[in-house]
Amino acid sequence: MMRTSMSLAVLLLLVTPPAFAGEPEINLKAVCNARSADAKSSLIPPDESNADCVRDEEAAKQQLGALWASTSVSIRNRCQADARSLGTMDYFDLLSCLEIADDLKSAPRE
Repeated sequence: MMRTSMSLAVLLLLVTPPAFAGEPEINLKAVCNARSADAKSSLIPPDESNADCVRDEEAAKQQLGALWASTSVSIRNRCQADARSLGTMDYFDLLSCLEIADDLKSAPRE
């Protein structure tokens, strides 16, 4: 538990604050290394190799770039704040949050 908390704290320090209009810069190697360390400390085999993790996060970053500028600042800030509070700041989670917000925005109201 302590190791997981430390990993999450390190991840939060590795994420630079977002620029006004630009997407956040995230240290992907640190994110993937922390995931792998958490899996090892929990005695769970990692879902993917570090190289696969970095590749998947880079793909998510590319998709995020296309959506980031067209998403309102309030939603971007909320998604980043949620990710930081959960200690899961990575491109895939940010992309998922923005996509969900976009889906909810376009969903018919009852």
